[in-house]
Amino acid sequence: MVPNYGVGEIVWMHPPVHRILGWASRPSNFNLKRNVWRLNQIKQIIDDDIFVKGDPAISDLATLNRFPSLFNANLINSTGSKIGIIADFIFEFKTGNIKFYLVSRVNPKIPGSSRWKLNIQDITDQQPGLVFCNFKTINDLPLIKSSLKNQFFEKSQKIFNRLDDMKNKASTKLEDWLEDDEDINPVISNLEEDFFDSEIPLNEDKKFNSDNINLKSSNKKKEEDPWI
Repeated sequence: MVPNYGVGEIVWMHPPVHRILGWASRPSNFNLKRNVWRLNQIKQIIDDDIFVKGDPAISDLATLNRFPSLFNANLINSTGSKIGIIADFIFEFKTGNIKFYLVSRVNPKIPGSSRWKLNIQDITDQQPGLVFCNFKTINDLPLIKSSLKNQFFEKSQKIFNRLDDMKNKASTKLEDWLEDDEDINPVISNLEEDFFDSEIPLNEDKKFNSDNINLKSSNKKKEEDPWI
């Protein structure tokens, strides 16, 4: 039976060169002792399980908390404001050298939260519990893992951007239509003015006198009617 030494809790590292030296595991929730392991004691890693060789060194939590570490350090931007927390890291298994850090916007213990990539060369300075960079916002960092909330926000933002584009295109077409209408109106106005200002001559020969018509028709009826 393979013994269980507990869950990994604290990273043992050398911050000036960004190198992992080992880690500490907690045997149980009520045990104040911690098992400290060197990196070269790792025999195999399968998913979330680490198989080790040899025995661990025994220490306590108060001693381990005095070890320098950038894990859970606050990320400070160029203006001195906190923009995230160092939540995790990716390192080389054989050398322990850290390739890059993973930054969280909120508490790293919240499951499913987003992670942004922080390269080593982007770090300008570091102190116990603080990491400084030249970025202004966490969105300036490349996104590695997106949470459901962040995915929903991005999709909503894309929809709003499409609606804005559609609105801008519709406004542009309306302005073009109004400009074309302004160009046509003077032409129509000139045609109307020319039409109503022109004099249409009347043929005098085609004028009819209603009195003459009525008189001739009445005389003709008297001549044809024998009873009159």
